[in-house]
Amino acid sequence: MKQTIILGNIITMDEKRPFAKAALVKDGVFAYIGSAGEAKKLASKDAQVLDYGENFIYPGFMESHCHGSFAGERAIGQANLMEGGLTTDYARYRNIIKAFIEKNPQRDFYVAAGWVENEEYVTKAYLDEICADKPLLMQTGGGHSMLLNSKAMEWAGVDADYAKKWGYDLVHVDKEGEPDGYICEGPLFEIVPKLPITVRDIKDYLLAWQEMALSRGFTAVGDAGAEVIHRVAPQAYSELQQEGKLKLRTYAWMYVTDNADAKTEIARIAAQRAEMSGEYFHIIGPKAFLDGVTEAHTGWQNQDYLDQPGYHGNERYNDHDKMVQLIAEADKEGMSVHVHSEGGGATHYMLGCIEDAEKITGNLDQRNVLAHLHFVTDEDIRRMAATGSVPAVPPLWTCKASPIYEQEVAYMGQELADQAYPIKSFYDAGANVVFHSDYPVSPMMDIKLSIYAAEKRDYPKELTGGATAPRNLKEAITREQSLRAMTINVARQFHQEHRLGSIEFGKIANMTVYDCDFLHDDIEKVAQANLIATIVDGEEVYKA
Repeated sequence: MKQTIILGNIITMDEKRPFAKAALVKDGVFAYIGSAGEAKKLASKDAQVLDYGENFIYPGFMESHCHGSFAGERAIGQANLMEGGLTTDYARYRNIIKAFIEKNPQRDFYVAAGWVENEEYVTKAYLDEICADKPLLMQTGGGHSMLLNSKAMEWAGVDADYAKKWGYDLVHVDKEGEPDGYICEGPLFEIVPKLPITVRDIKDYLLAWQEMALSRGFTAVGDAGAEVIHRVAPQAYSELQQEGKLKLRTYAWMYVTDNADAKTEIARIAAQRAEMSGEYFHIIGPKAFLDGVTEAHTGWQNQDYLDQPGYHGNERYNDHDKMVQLIAEADKEGMSVHVHSEGGGATHYMLGCIEDAEKITGNLDQRNVLAHLHFVTDEDIRRMAATGSVPAVPPLWTCKASPIYEQEVAYMGQELADQAYPIKSFYDAGANVVFHSDYPVSPMMDIKLSIYAAEKRDYPKELTGGATAPRNLKEAITREQSLRAMTINVARQFHQEHRLGSIEFGKIANMTVYDCDFLHDDIEKVAQANLIATIVDGEEVYKA
């Protein structure tokens, strides 16, 4: 039996024993938490010792909503337009894409990601100037819109008939009725998975992603739609698990298409779970998109867009009866449903579906997840808690960051924009709040900055030079609430609170070590905290 003594200032997130100085780990599981002297008495003579001195040890942090293979692809397989931070500079994008093409002349396809749209409308001609002989696709940072060059449109079959089939809100056309290269939502999620990427590619992406996540202090993640971008990603996860190469625990929801047949989809996902699930990759339910994003005019709102009267956004999975059935069928298999719910209209719709499903199932603890929650009414905040649903909120999106904030004001109005992203209200209502980054759709996945932003509703000035401003400060939360939203609450979301999320006897020995007391140090010091180590199953998997 392998034994390890962990020494340091331990913040356990266990209400019965919130602090300790030592933990004893046996075969990857906590066997004792308490004093250093007692841990040494209980340990064998050959026990390994990991002494972190006066540093602070937390339960292994967890990310509730991200996209694993997509993150790895953006790291090593795409031109990253977010290099150096968010920008809407099309000249800079051109240089980044050209440099990527020059470094990778052997590729048959090129993808650039991280585009932030602005008032300048660009078409396929912009990309044709960069690359005319091979397909080139440029995807927004949010992942819900894309621009294709002429070769990519030809490859994907995007023509006048295709635009007519999907509608001109989703496939834009020019004055002659011909597609101009801009697509969003359904067409994008149909085209991207057709890109020629192999299981071997995805395995490389997942290993790159794992290294990145562990080096940022995360020990477990929720992959929200593991096959939404890469249809073979579950197979890649499964093969890596069988090969013993996974350390980052991944709890995955499988993508279901808009208004898909519930029984068929749940049967498919249950079969995938039986075939592929294990300790480090585990399938826990379906994931659906209810809408898009406000900045692309595709978020499903409770009211019309100010600049598009009569239009309130794109309703994707909007069949009430089918969603109720999806929730009920998932419940039969012990699964939860995870939805992308950005606009207030999408959230209101989903909570109505959950309420009706609970009348069928009688299960008030299914823990269905609504992620993003840009605009939410007070009524729906209360309903979130009453239905036992999990609000996955993004603290790193809460400040007034340009150009996104200005777009929100223009599209939704000042009052609504300034009330965006509630967090404290969810806690006050009694909901199981979890943080998410949506990485790599959003470019930051950072523990210390999430704590900072949740309290300050802004970024540190050192990061932005004072270019942002706090928003909706009444929704600021405490440090303890932030820690819970990245540890024990995420474990509850995964139905793993008996195994993960706190440093307690019998739980898996996942820990994250920082040089900062996140509960008591000055908030500006928190923003400068340094990661010391990441520990999985009692073993250091990353050390600074």
